[in-house]
Order: sequence, then structure tokens, then C-alpha cells
Amino acid sequence: MVIEWLKFRMAPENRERYVELDSEIWTAALSQYPGFVSKEVWIDPHEAGELILVIRWATREQWKAIPEADLARVTERFDAAFGLPYEMVESTEFQVRRFPVTS
Repeated sequence: MVIEWLKFRMAPENRERYVELDSEIWTAALSQYPGFVSKEVWIDPHEAGELILVIRWATREQWKAIPEADLARVTERFDAAFGLPYEMVESTEFQVRRFPVTS
């Protein structure tokens, strides 16, 4: 499993609208692709204008197989619906390793 980890910043008063539209547009779109496992929104109680999106993919290959043109269309749709400034301030990925629990 691989984690796509994205950190966004926006005006604090716009955060909840961002979260709603992200679920409605981005999560709905991504969930249609093979390999999509789940998505979480993490909200820092000390930074009202920031949020982190944690997207789980079965494999990196499945995640990276999404056509750039598709991502661009979803970005355009989201930006048009949100209509407010925001920025991605960090983007990274993590590989998930599981180890057996020992007693």
C-alpha cells in the first residue's frame, strides 16, 4: 500500500467548504480508479487554515496510472466550484509496511 499525503492551506473560513467540495468532487473521482482504497481529511486544531489529505492506494503503479488529463479535468472542476484561493504547500508519498504483531 502507498499513501499520497497532501497538505493544503486556505483562509480558515473557507476550510469547511473546501472539505465538502473535496469529498464531492475529488474523492468521488478518485474512487472510480483501480487501486483507490480510502481517503481521510486530517484537520489540525491549531492551524484552522490547513488540512491534510491522506489517500491510500493499493499500489503506486495504480495511483500513477491515472491519466494527467483526467487529473487536470478534476482540478478544473474543483477550482471552478470552490472559486476561492488555496494552495498545496506539501506533497509526498509513503510506503506502508506491515509487520506481524508479536506477543
